[in-house]
Amino acid sequence: MKERPEGAARPTIKAVAAEAGVSTATVSQAVNGTGRISDATRRRVLEAATRLGWSPSASATALRRARTRTIALVVRRPTDVLGADPHFSELITGLEGELSPRGYGLLLHLVADMPQESTLYERLVAEGRIDGAVLTDARADDPRPRLLRGLGLPAVLLGAPARGSAVPGVGLGQQGAGVREAVAHLLELGHTRVAYVAGPAELLHTRLRRTAFEEALAEQGLRPVAVRHTDFTEEAAVAVTKDLLALPDRPTALVFPNDSMAVCGIGTAQRAGLRVPGDLSVVGYDNLPLGRWLHPRLTTVDQQVQRVGAAAALTLLARCGEDVSPAVLDGRPRLVVRESTGPLPTGA
Repeated sequence: MKERPEGAARPTIKAVAAEAGVSTATVSQAVNGTGRISDATRRRVLEAATRLGWSPSASATALRRARTRTIALVVRRPTDVLGADPHFSELITGLEGELSPRGYGLLLHLVADMPQESTLYERLVAEGRIDGAVLTDARADDPRPRLLRGLGLPAVLLGAPARGSAVPGVGLGQQGAGVREAVAHLLELGHTRVAYVAGPAELLHTRLRRTAFEEALAEQGLRPVAVRHTDFTEEAAVAVTKDLLALPDRPTALVFPNDSMAVCGIGTAQRAGLRVPGDLSVVGYDNLPLGRWLHPRLTTVDQQVQRVGAAAALTLLARCGEDVSPAVLDGRPRLVVRESTGPLPTGA
């Protein structure tokens, strides 16, 4: 091992990672004999550590091998969007309801993009700060399940995972069923000009819901007035509602990807002089408490967000070695009909 001059700073795990051309998580796995890395990579890391005169401290090694009783929830949302979306407070309530009584804590992190999220998992594992992770916003070709399997970190995904995923999915499944119920309800009310506000196109649940929406209309010989992909901000909800209401043959019904955006849509329509549901019917998604107190009360798809959070926590605790029984979710999302949807306006 290389001799370190007296008074010189101790080499860091980051320096070893840079020297070996790997991540800090890979350095940790190579030293601790964990994870799924090749013998060649392990050898390269150990040789880099020897050249730099680095070795993990006894306290750090002990910390990495200890149970932290901490679960990570990493959310790819700006702080203002997260703060305005009650979906995540409902989810966290469900998670904490099962984690806290068992002595586990929830570590929340907000990230901007996939590279930042991946780097965060590598750092949290290398520092021994978490026992598992809850993944949100499933994507097609999602790299996170493979990454976390390589890191040796137990995880659970909210939603249906891609085929062959290394991480089990919990709840939020059958996304299309709720949208199909919403379309059937609007068609029964006489609406044929229906528009759909979709979330970001890269999200798996966005694709599933859009497909279900378009298929449900096509089965009745209809096409959407429009489908608009947008982010989940209030500003986006207002802008897309204005855009749809300005169409020459404007829709008589709008379906939104969550309740918060539906509330913004209702407010935007009312400020434009339209009555909801007299002139425009609106459907949300999530069945959050705010929808029950809105005027008019919001018709929405209930996907049992709190119960999904609880089920995800129990599934992950079992993967972490805890003796728990899995939660049972009672079926698919269902439509809750309230006052924001009504018959087709006369003359429309």
